[in-house]
Amino acid sequence: MSFATVWNYYSREDVQKALLEVAKNREVVSVFKDGSFGKRPNTLVYPQDILQEVKQGAISFHGSAERWSQPMKLTPGMLKKDMDGLRIGFDLIIDPDVKDFEIAKVTTLQLVKALEDHGVKNYSIKFTGGKSFHIGIPFEAFPSKVNFQETRLLYPELPQKIIEYLKDYIKDELRDKLLEIDTPFNLAKRIGKNLGDILGEEGIDPLKIVEIDSMVASPRHLFRLPYALHEKSLLVSLPLEPKDIMKFDKSDARPERVKVEKKFLGVKRKITDAIDLVMEALDWTSRRKIILPKIKPRKVVKRRIREIPEEFFPPCIKHILEGLPDGRKRSVFILINFLRNMGWDWEKLEKRVMEWNENNKPPLRVNYIRTQLRWHAKQERNLLPPNCDNPNFYKEPTLNVCDPDKICDGIKNPISYPFKLLKMRKRRRK
Repeated sequence: MSFATVWNYYSREDVQKALLEVAKNREVVSVFKDGSFGKRPNTLVYPQDILQEVKQGAISFHGSAERWSQPMKLTPGMLKKDMDGLRIGFDLIIDPDVKDFEIAKVTTLQLVKALEDHGVKNYSIKFTGGKSFHIGIPFEAFPSKVNFQETRLLYPELPQKIIEYLKDYIKDELRDKLLEIDTPFNLAKRIGKNLGDILGEEGIDPLKIVEIDSMVASPRHLFRLPYALHEKSLLVSLPLEPKDIMKFDKSDARPERVKVEKKFLGVKRKITDAIDLVMEALDWTSRRKIILPKIKPRKVVKRRIREIPEEFFPPCIKHILEGLPDGRKRSVFILINFLRNMGWDWEKLEKRVMEWNENNKPPLRVNYIRTQLRWHAKQERNLLPPNCDNPNFYKEPTLNVCDPDKICDGIKNPISYPFKLLKMRKRRRK
């Protein structure tokens, strides 16, 4: 591609407008043909800024996942507290990395499905211009505070936890989807690996085929901006709709064929629809710590009990079982672990959770319920539901099922309620 072609592409008013819109409050760095980067920090504010960089040899423009009040005040080796002072938000960028384009498409759609399972609509997709796709969730989709902390201060820990959770969430279904594409031997061949390199304990390990690195959420991490050219392929990093992924051809991203129609990281609706994703990711992270080997199980988990019927359940669990309009995904975790600790056999537990879901308005997707049940069934021991004082559950405004009675006094976890009630009844009989 000649300089004139690059110049003419970036001279387009629609391309300039798209780049400047997404560049707002970001550090933006020029990338040259050999892959080297321009000076940091830098920004794009005016159309002339773009053309000036192109004059100096820029082919692509990469922007920060973090949003800054004053990007030009960033310095190398900056202390976290100083970066926190400048950061006004961040976007979550998911970057599935794989050499095979068909595998990249399937992986991207599985990640999209996972987001939709968690109620996230404020996401967008773009072709990277290279071998895969980027999925982005704008900062506006996240709650302003998480566990009483400003969300903007939870970078990079929060997005890293979300990415790790999503990897675990899609793993089983992604394995099945990849085996629909090709045999294990051919899948390995497609990505230039030996068969043994992609095998795990349960057959092929999809995360050894596709790398989804949570470290892309790191301080001052850059990603290729939408509608920027790829510095190697010279294709446009083009926003796409999920329905267009499987039929997308790289030639559709040639500069002369591109129309600026869709946005990447645009806000589709003004609602914090990533709250359930955040809560699930944080819960999953804490559960991973709980089930690490050599951690002594809590006494209540080891207690062998007969099945406790619903009449002995605490008010919060009874309210959940009536069905909910909000907080349904968090309630799945509560119910599964509560019922398991009530001595319910797995078949009855699954049936009751499915029945409960029918009472929800609207019900959760059955696949989401099954995925949660499957994950919990694999755990070697029972997990506890969240404690009563956990601010993200029973008393959280969108869930709001905490309605304590006299028996609730002094109870720290809902599973203690039935035992306290049964103990009180035995005393009365005596």
